[in-house]
Amino acid sequence: METVLVTGGAGFIGSHLCERLVKVGYNVVNLDNFNDFYDPTIKYSNIQSVINDSHYKLVKGDIRDTNTLRKIFDNYKIGKIVHLAALAGVRGSIEKPCQYADVDIIGTVNLLNFAAKHRVDKFIFASSSSVYGNSPNIPFKEDDPLLLQVSPYAASKRSAELFCGTYSSLYNIPMVILRFFTVYGPRQRPEMAISLYTRLIDEGMEVPVYGDGTSKRDYTYIDDILDGIMAALNIKCKYEIFNLGNGHPVQLNEMLGIIEQKLGKKAMRKYLPMQLGDVDITCADISKSRDMLSYYPKVSLEEGIERYVKWYKNNKQG
Repeated sequence: METVLVTGGAGFIGSHLCERLVKVGYNVVNLDNFNDFYDPTIKYSNIQSVINDSHYKLVKGDIRDTNTLRKIFDNYKIGKIVHLAALAGVRGSIEKPCQYADVDIIGTVNLLNFAAKHRVDKFIFASSSSVYGNSPNIPFKEDDPLLLQVSPYAASKRSAELFCGTYSSLYNIPMVILRFFTVYGPRQRPEMAISLYTRLIDEGMEVPVYGDGTSKRDYTYIDDILDGIMAALNIKCKYEIFNLGNGHPVQLNEMLGIIEQKLGKKAMRKYLPMQLGDVDITCADISKSRDMLSYYPKVSLEEGIERYVKWYKNNKQG
């Protein structure tokens, strides 16, 4: 039975992925440092369904710590790596750019060194739609020229992509870069838009809307993202980049309207200037993912928000 190392496996996407991997028969080692970017108790809650499974091992540690990585690779025969661990979020990166570079670039290179030394069978790097910046090419294609990222977070993700390509070439590591487009669903980080807006509307609090509400995002439900990751784990390749999005960008105002409908409550909207690092639109061309990964996102934004609101209502007391 193959062992997969998942970094950041107690977070939103990572915890869902660990569950999926265990369910289909993999051994999973989850490396997570439980930092205080948001309340660590949320992460502990995320992993409760697998924490006692014999095929799941939790390692508390940091991807920048070579001693921790050495122990993992000495104690477990790691076949594949899904590298999700990162400092996430555009706005935080503007406030602490050096910290983002340290975690998202140096941490990734640290992990790549161990992947090369131990000759892993596959390295999957979780990148972001933010690497496209304000590209005029809509929808975004994997081979578009990436001329300018508009936040340190985006720049750190793009830099890590380049290191992944270099290590793939140098050490023949089968490499997949997955560019995620605005992932949402149960366990979504509390500061992300759908999670934040749902809570604020439900509690009757003011909802900050940056810009005039016409900016668009390619919202992608967590189950569809997991399908893409699982396909990437099994594809035979040397080095590939894939967009994992929905392919149907939706305006912020429309997204808010869907949350209002599913909650049965109206939002008290407060319109504010656009924030530094924000882009006008994200939109994934998923034709390559369809062709090579058989990736067909199934969950519409309306259905996905309905699922999220149901989960939120069942869990909000916690």
